[in-house]
This record gives sequence, structure tokens and C-alpha cells, in this order.
Amino acid sequence: MGDKITVPHVLKMKQRGEKITCLTAYDYSFARILDDAGVEMLLVGDSLGCVVQGNHNTLAVTMDEMIYHTRLVARGRNRALVIGDMPFLSYHVSRERALENAGRFLQEGGAEAVKLEGGMTMRVTIEAIVQAGIPVMGHVGLTPQSVHQFGGYKIQGREKERREAVLRDALAVEEAGAFSVVLEGMPLDLAQEITERLKIPTIGIGAGAHCDGQVLVIHDMLGLFDDFTPKFVKRYADLKRIVSGAAKEFIGEVKERKFPTEEHSFR
Repeated sequence: MGDKITVPHVLKMKQRGEKITCLTAYDYSFARILDDAGVEMLLVGDSLGCVVQGNHNTLAVTMDEMIYHTRLVARGRNRALVIGDMPFLSYHVSRERALENAGRFLQEGGAEAVKLEGGMTMRVTIEAIVQAGIPVMGHVGLTPQSVHQFGGYKIQGREKERREAVLRDALAVEEAGAFSVVLEGMPLDLAQEITERLKIPTIGIGAGAHCDGQVLVIHDMLGLFDDFTPKFVKRYADLKRIVSGAAKEFIGEVKERKFPTEEHSFR
């Protein structure tokens, strides 16, 4: 199984040049499976708004919903570092509100760190949360909670001005005290430059192979969610087909009176 993954452990992985793995999880069963498989970090992502709740974006996810799912994931892990994703408006209104909500993830949800989106504009907020003893993972580049501001899920940092802005955001996150930063939806050479500039680990999603680690949404990776498939997603399994096939077999056997049999019955 190996030692419990902690924030200092993740930082040392970058120093050693060891790649870091992160997957999303939203319940006990998947958390336990992924933890046993050896993933270093489990992110309880607000992506559950799309892949679990069926919304078109992540903006409707509430703090109470995030705490609930984080608690389930925390019960299923033994080794992995559990990170709670702070939902829209849970850290934007005030530093006090941000600190209170970040604390809820640890106190009520059982997380060991939180993630929030934004760079320069969130520097003071990140500092306040870190000073309270709560580890923070940053998130720059394509930040899904800003989907309406961006005009959609568009790659960030292709133009010189935006490239410099994303780099400044990443540096601000590090200076504020974050222990790592997600780089999403940006050219691979920009992600490489950021990774080389920062002392903290970069975790890529749609940011190329030069990041210190990679994260994927579990429903995308397993082929369970296909409403849309970003270019950066690699499907490692087609569980939708397997689950559908099993369900159809069950339906057929019940209709044809082949299940349950004597083997599945009590006397």
C-alpha cells in the first residue's frame, strides 16, 4: 500500500522528478478502488455538477453538496491525499467566507486540502486560507467556473497577452503559499515554462506532458460520461458499454424467467 500521501510528500515528488497522479472521485466505492490502485491524490471535483448531477456546467454545485461527496470519498481512502474543490461563490464573497468554507472541507468533509480557481485575484484569499493551516491547490488557465467570462471552454494562453497573464497567475498562486497548482487548457509549451519556473508541482489537464502530474475526471477516463469529450481525455475503459450490456442481460433474464434461479433463493 505504501505510506500515507501528505502535502510534503507531494512536494518531494516534484523535487525527485517523480510524476504525480490525480483522479476525481465522488463516492466511497470509487474512492476505495482508486486508492487501492495507488493514485496519489483524489480530487472531489465540482465537475460532479456535470458528470453526477447532469448540469451543463459546474456553477450550480453548492457547498453542502461538495461537503457530502467529500465525506464519502474520505471514508473510502486510506493512502491518497483528499482535496475538496471549492465551488462557485464559496470563496469569492469575502476572505472570511472563504476561510469558513475551506475549514468545512477539513472539519466536516474529512479532506486534507482544498482547491480553488484563480491567480492574481485570489492571491490574498489563498494566503488567508494557508495561514489558517489549510493546504491549498491552485487552478489557473482554463478555469471552468469562469466559463461565461471566457465565452465557453476555450484554450487559454495562446495570445502573448493571455500567455503572460496565465504565467503571472501561476506565480501568484505559488507566492501565496499554495502547495500545487492545476494547469488546465493551455498550450503545452506554456505549461512547460510554468512547470520549470515554479517550485511547487503543476498538475495538468489539457496542458501537455511537461507538467509534474496529471489529473482526469474519472467518468471521462472510464467512458461513463460522453455528453462531450474534450481533446485531452484518454479513455482507458468503456464502462458505459459494459454497464449497458449487463443491464440488458439482467432485463432479458428477468423477462424470460431465467433469474432468479434456485441458486439465488432461500428456503
